[in-house]
Amino acid sequence: MTGYWPDVAVVMPVRNEAADLRRAVAAVRSQDYPGAMEICLAVAPSIDDTEAVAAELAAEHDDVRVVANPTGTTPAGLNAAIRASTGDVVVRVDGHAELSAGYIRRAVETLRRTGAANVGGIQRAAGTTPFEHAVADAMSSPFGTGDATFHYGGTEGPTDTVYLGVFDRAAIEAVGLFDDRLLRNQDYELNIRLREAGGVIWFDPHLSVTYRPRGSLHALATQYFEYGRWKRSVLRDHPQSLRWRQAVPPLVTAAVTVGAVAGLFRRAALVIPAGYAVAVGCAAAATAKSPGSRARLLAIFPAMHLSWGAGFLVGTARHVS
Repeated sequence: MTGYWPDVAVVMPVRNEAADLRRAVAAVRSQDYPGAMEICLAVAPSIDDTEAVAAELAAEHDDVRVVANPTGTTPAGLNAAIRASTGDVVVRVDGHAELSAGYIRRAVETLRRTGAANVGGIQRAAGTTPFEHAVADAMSSPFGTGDATFHYGGTEGPTDTVYLGVFDRAAIEAVGLFDDRLLRNQDYELNIRLREAGGVIWFDPHLSVTYRPRGSLHALATQYFEYGRWKRSVLRDHPQSLRWRQAVPPLVTAAVTVGAVAGLFRRAALVIPAGYAVAVGCAAAATAKSPGSRARLLAIFPAMHLSWGAGFLVGTARHVS
């Protein structure tokens, strides 16, 4: 590594994070980064003491500042924090995310080594309950997430998207930052525009961020339904960005639904939902890593696939005005 270490701006959109915000900020401040680093908290209206805790952190630490995010949406908060900071490198961190040791230093090195516009690593799902452990198993399997290597690892190199991201500020400012009309999928949409502008999105498997999955089947299904809804919204603006892993859930959902309904009149049609059930069973057996995970995966895989597909097929997500 030669030359100076660029200033880094860590941007964190936070809402209802009073219980964990101090820990999250302490984890970022403990990163071993040789250059200057600032932390900008974009605080949304909360029902707990998040705003008070954020103000206390800013008063205690010169490298922490707070900006308001009155709309409460993630992309608006990210943009507010980016505009209020000055670092040449922008590091996105979520309130419950835990960066691996040396994450920021390694990411900056990778940015400079590759000339990429955005660098990211593995979203390492890790639960604390038996259900969350099973969701983590599903999220780290190709059957659960397709060829999105940031879920389970792979070879270093260019890709279509990464988890969170460490950005070259000039690159994201040139394309207009996050689209704050999108409540979900705004990270993927930004990476589309970066790639269309000639930038490279780089996956580095040596980087990882710990992520805690949803804690119930209902919460998981709702999350994936929203993913599907907002993916459809993004594809209206960027139809060329469609990947096969995004086309499979709506196709499977439509096929299983049609097969189940048609099976009421013609039993042969039940081969479609039955085939999907067999695939889920085989994947659950192969994927389970913790006691009791296999049985839970029999419900978790369909919740992920069919909710995503239903959101894509019937969701009516519209850009926020």
